Amino acid sequence: MPAEPHLDHPLAIDRVDADLAGLDQLDTHVDATPPLARRVWSALWPKVAAVGLVVLVWQTAVWTHWRKAYQLPGPTAVGRRLLDDLGTGELWAAVGNTMNRAVVGFAIALVVGGLIGVAVTVSKSVRTAIGSLITGLQTMPSIAWFPMAIMLFGLANSAIYFVVALGAAPSIANGLISGIDAMPPLLRRVGRSMGASRVALYRDFVVPAALPSVVAGLKQGWAFAWRSLLAGELLVVVPGMQTIGTRLSFARDFNDPEGVLSLIVVILVIGIVIDSLVFNRLEQRILRHRGLGAHA
Repeated sequence: MPAEPHLDHPLAIDRVDADLAGLDQLDTHVDATPPLARRVWSALWPKVAAVGLVVLVWQTAVWTHWRKAYQLPGPTAVGRRLLDDLGTGELWAAVGNTMNRAVVGFAIALVVGGLIGVAVTVSKSVRTAIGSLITGLQTMPSIAWFPMAIMLFGLANSAIYFVVALGAAPSIANGLISGIDAMPPLLRRVGRSMGASRVALYRDFVVPAALPSVVAGLKQGWAFAWRSLLAGELLVVVPGMQTIGTRLSFARDFNDPEGVLSLIVVILVIGIVIDSLVFNRLEQRILRHRGLGAHA
């Protein structure tokens, strides 16, 4: 029986290298990205099926005469009304104005919520002082802030931004706080051992480690911001400015059920599109980067 080569022998070194190369192959990700059409279909069909189910339930309610036609019009009538409105520039202008308010209000909430979240995690005194207050503000109905906002800012965009920021900032702050609190302490020790300052420690170690919870807070903050915005547009009507909320209010005042339902469809579609194209993609990208999510 031949003797095993010594570890310094060239044959032994080649064998070890071959074994290590085989082990490295176990960690190598094989990129089996499916075709674009298949990926698009995989992402769309569950949403299409859900929409179809809602439309079927809606049409069934119409067929059973659960409500009169002037109270609950069918999907066909609402669809025709929506197509007619989309053919005009007024609805697109209203959507543009509403989305501009949403982006500005959410940006303010992002800055305010981020600063509050970092302050709470840095200082125990700040956490003791306002930690519970943040959660209390998050549970506060946004519409309750509008009387105060109108008194402070009048019938202006500032009143809308004020309430949208108050509605979204607590969720963003809580997402950041939860993520930082759940971060392994070892990362802080690694950052300090590398000589990182407090700012560099948060920038390079703490906040990146908290990103999954931060994105969850952003999604929840956007949901609160969107709801607050639409509620505010029903109450705060800026003269000469078309928005989704003002059109919805006018449709209600003039007893226009097709108009009301078509605008509800628009609100729902915008919410789904923003969540799918922005927050879901951001969340999946972060999870894939950390090896936590399934590859599409």
